[in-house]
Amino acid sequence: MARVLIALAQQDADPTEVAIPWKVLRAAGHEVRFATPEGTRGHADALMLTGEGLDPWGFVPGLKRLTVVGRLLGARRDAREAWWAMERDAAFLSPRRFDALSADDFDALVLPGGHRARGIRPYLESEALRAFVVAMFEAAKPVGAICHGVVVAARAVSPTTGRSVLYGKKTTSLTWAQEGLAWTLGGVVRFWDGDYYRTYVEAPGEPAGSRGVEAEVTAALASPSDYRDVPKSDPEHRRKTDGLHRDTADDARPAFVVRDGHYVSARWPGDAYTFAKTLADVLAEGRGERTP
Repeated sequence: MARVLIALAQQDADPTEVAIPWKVLRAAGHEVRFATPEGTRGHADALMLTGEGLDPWGFVPGLKRLTVVGRLLGARRDAREAWWAMERDAAFLSPRRFDALSADDFDALVLPGGHRARGIRPYLESEALRAFVVAMFEAAKPVGAICHGVVVAARAVSPTTGRSVLYGKKTTSLTWAQEGLAWTLGGVVRFWDGDYYRTYVEAPGEPAGSRGVEAEVTAALASPSDYRDVPKSDPEHRRKTDGLHRDTADDARPAFVVRDGHYVSARWPGDAYTFAKTLADVLAEGRGERTP
C-alpha cells in the first residue's frame, strides 16, 4: 500500500480530476491523503459539479437547474458520485497545509486541475506546493499531473538545476485546442462571464493562447517536441479530441495519457480514469505487483 497525496485547490477544484483518482487509487489498495493551501477541506467548482450555470439561461435563478449544455460540459454522474463519496472520507475533511508537506511522508503525488481563476490561482501560484513537487521529483517518487495540474509541475523549479522539474520530461496537459474551444463556447453559453474557462487571459496585443496552459508548459520543457498531443495517425484521434467522449473504468479509447518514467500526465477530465490507472501501474511496478 502506497501513501498517495492529492493536492488540490481550496476552491474551484475540478471534481472529476480529484475524485476519480481518489476512487481508482483507493480501489487499488492505496492510502489517499489530501492537502490544500489553507489546510481546510477543498471545494469543487460548483458549475462543474452540478452543471448549473453553464447554459445561456444559467444566470436566471428559476431556470439554472435546467441543464442542457451543463450536462455536456460538467462532471458526469460517476464523477459526481465519487466526489460526494469522497466528501465523507475523514482524510478529505482533514487535509494538510501545503507548507506542512514533506516528501518523506508520501510515496506518490497527484496534481489535479481546475480552471476558474478566483479559486485555482492560489493553488497554481503556491510556492510551498512547488517546493514539495520539486522534493517529490528529486526523490524519484511517482507524480501524476492532469490538466492545469501540469502547470504546477511546470512552475516547480529545482534550486539545484534552476530548471523546471519537467525539463527533459515528455508531457501533455490541457491543450490550447481544448482550452480555446472551451473559452469560445463559454463566451456564448455563459456570455455574462465570458472568461470563465480561462485562468489567465492574454493582454491586448498578445497572441491568442500565449497565456494558455499548453504555452506555459511547453516553455518549461527542454524541447517543444517534448510536449505531446494526440497524433493525427491515432486510430481513435476523433474520439480523443472531439470533447464529446470521456474515458470510463472500462473504456480507455477516448483518453490520452503520457508516461515518462515515474511521471504521468493527462489533458482533461476525459482522461481521468486512464490517468489514475496509469499512476496505479507505476506504483505497482515499484512494488513488483501487478494491477488488474
